[in-house]
Amino acid sequence: MSTLMVSVSGIRGLVGNGLDPHTIVKYASAYADFCGKGKIVIGSDGRISGDMVKHTLIGTLIAKGNDVIDIGICPTPTVLYNVNKLGAVGGIQISASHNPNEWNALKLLNSLGEFMTPEENKIMLEKLDSANTNYQKWNELGKVVSYSEGLKNHYTEVLKLVDMELIKSKKFKVVLDCVNGAGSYIMPKFLTDLGCEIIEVDCEKTGVFPRLPEPLPENLTKTMDKVKEVGADLAIVVDPDVDRLVLITDKGEPFIEENTITLAAKHVLSKNKGNVVVNLSTTRAIDDVANAVGCEVFRSPVGEANVVKLMKEVDAVIGGEGSGGVIYPELHYGRDALVGTVLTLEHLAEQNKKLSQIKNELPQYFIAKKKIELGNVNPDNVIEEIKNKYSDQKINTDDGLRIDFDDHWVHFRKSNTEPIIRCIAEAQSEEDANKFIDKYFGVVKELMK
Repeated sequence: MSTLMVSVSGIRGLVGNGLDPHTIVKYASAYADFCGKGKIVIGSDGRISGDMVKHTLIGTLIAKGNDVIDIGICPTPTVLYNVNKLGAVGGIQISASHNPNEWNALKLLNSLGEFMTPEENKIMLEKLDSANTNYQKWNELGKVVSYSEGLKNHYTEVLKLVDMELIKSKKFKVVLDCVNGAGSYIMPKFLTDLGCEIIEVDCEKTGVFPRLPEPLPENLTKTMDKVKEVGADLAIVVDPDVDRLVLITDKGEPFIEENTITLAAKHVLSKNKGNVVVNLSTTRAIDDVANAVGCEVFRSPVGEANVVKLMKEVDAVIGGEGSGGVIYPELHYGRDALVGTVLTLEHLAEQNKKLSQIKNELPQYFIAKKKIELGNVNPDNVIEEIKNKYSDQKINTDDGLRIDFDDHWVHFRKSNTEPIIRCIAEAQSEEDANKFIDKYFGVVKELMK
């Protein structure tokens, strides 16, 4: 059975079982037809299968008459930034993000250097059936250009966002974990330019992930131990395509992914008050830090494209997702671990505090998650019944069902690929978060009878 998964952000699958040359040609052709004539920027997160995907992709785009600007192995936000910088009609990052070695994907961008909107994605998918029928003649083929300045373009502009001299004066000692992905090509120099002393963990340019690449605490024990071993100020951990930032405190403990966007928002709002946008599954701590300075939080459906769309509508000064994704429109509309890094380091430098202290000073919340197997039960019916059961509470149905109570919130979302409901709950203690998630698990089970 094919593993290919198609979503608003592109396609992904197991290499050789879902993501194969035929599939790449089909979707790249439809994407080229969607973009129209012009330059398309491509990059890769460096995983082993990237060369196969890239050569198939380049050949297809050239055959469609598009010029290809290949910026090589780089973060996803580097591709986003360069689409705008180079006036391209689109961009593709070859990356399965936090998925393991055997996966790869095409992340598809629009001419604004952002992930395609649901409306744009629908238009592209409508072109799939005819995409393989209109290739160009020999004298109308596109060209490919290798562009080595892409990484420099991106990180040079990121450094301009903050007070570099202040950060450099602190001489932070940083453990850096790039899981041997695209971060290995940019993060060491980036942090060196910020005056940091770096201790590298898995920063080899091999494209082979030595552990599960999703930057969850259970996958980062070696990095946490290294922080304590060398007495570092913090650890900076990025996923393979460097759009998610995870921090480890000076005590070798997780800073918690949800706190990455909370800290970034607090820092930005201290300088420039305005609206904040996060998704419906992101911590309530965001509301606390924004409300404390008189700012408002807006919540979008889950997904980077949805966050960006709402950020534009409300003219947000900062946004992101609780998975460690920071979106700072001062530079571009995309999750960017480099931007998250400089905002974090500038905040540490200005506050002159340890990261563990800053963590303790942030609003304290705990999140619990659970997947509920439904069998043959319709998930829409279950969610509708839950909505009716709690109709006297604050309800949001923009993306599944989120219910806000005084002391906690819960978010139910159905899966588009399997018969499950994902349930996430947040409370002010870990014990309460687990208690609530078990409670709602029981509610769903009861409704399934």
